[in-house]
Amino acid sequence: MKMWKGPSFIFISGLILMILVLPTLIVVPFIQHEPMEVATDQTASTEATDEYNLEGNPAFVVSVLRDQANQVEEVPLELYVSRVVASEMPADFELEALKAQALAARTYIVRYLVEGGEELQGGADVTDTVQHQVYKNDAELRQVWGGDYEWKMSKIRQAVGETMGEILTFEGDPIFAAFFSTSNGQTENSEDYWQNEIPYLRSVASPWDETSPKYLDQKVFSEAQMEQLLAVTIDSSQPVLANVEKTESNRISKATIGDKTLTGREIRESLDLQSSDFTVEHKDGHFVFTTKGYGHGVGMSQFGANGMAQEGKSYKEIVTHFYKGVAIEEVDSYLPKMAAK
Repeated sequence: MKMWKGPSFIFISGLILMILVLPTLIVVPFIQHEPMEVATDQTASTEATDEYNLEGNPAFVVSVLRDQANQVEEVPLELYVSRVVASEMPADFELEALKAQALAARTYIVRYLVEGGEELQGGADVTDTVQHQVYKNDAELRQVWGGDYEWKMSKIRQAVGETMGEILTFEGDPIFAAFFSTSNGQTENSEDYWQNEIPYLRSVASPWDETSPKYLDQKVFSEAQMEQLLAVTIDSSQPVLANVEKTESNRISKATIGDKTLTGREIRESLDLQSSDFTVEHKDGHFVFTTKGYGHGVGMSQFGANGMAQEGKSYKEIVTHFYKGVAIEEVDSYLPKMAAK
């Protein structure tokens, strides 16, 4: 019996040891390896998110009056710029075009705040509409883009991040960085659409716009609609347009319709035409307006910018093409003026 107990005890002890230890030996490598993989993934994710820290510079925030919610959002400057770019230019445009748009958007808000705009509700600096610049927040962009949100916002953050702090200046002042969708092949001189002649807003060629889906458009009006919208009396036996004058960029400067002479801008805005480059045909008792381009035509054409980027032009080449004689400077020196507004 003693001889049996000795070997049996050793056998049983060994069996218990194997039952307790062996699973641990099998599991330990996996327990040690898995947290290392998770930590690596988390680090990569954080780096990707923070590669362009648009929220991290609290030097200045923009107060945006949200039109629908009737509330004010406080947004860091670069984050505001990214959301304006997202709202104003298609994210599938070339990266260099998005960078050019980022400069225009950043310059616009800096100039506006340096000069001091009108007093808005709740102490807001700007609205979220075309009155200033279109702005949608993160939740709204997610709703608009759905499953495309991640790649679109990532691309726009890159465009804003790689131009962070850069604005356009002329003789030391931030410019009025006007932009629009599509030209008729030529941009407009500032004084041909607005009152003032601005030296950097000169007419330049933009042939890339002809590929834009917004390049051509038509609208049809009845005689009664024309008379009501333009506040004119039309004689259908006379030419629709008379005494036509055109600008350097072939847009209508002035024309007589019925018993009134109106500016091209007045006609465009009254009839909600896409452009002031238009022709009109009287057909079957209706007036058919055909327009070229989309927008006021002054400053940077967005489709022109994208066309230049597709040809390999950089954002600096794009902005200096559409804004004549401008320089690119850092925004930091203008922050005190913005804060003191």
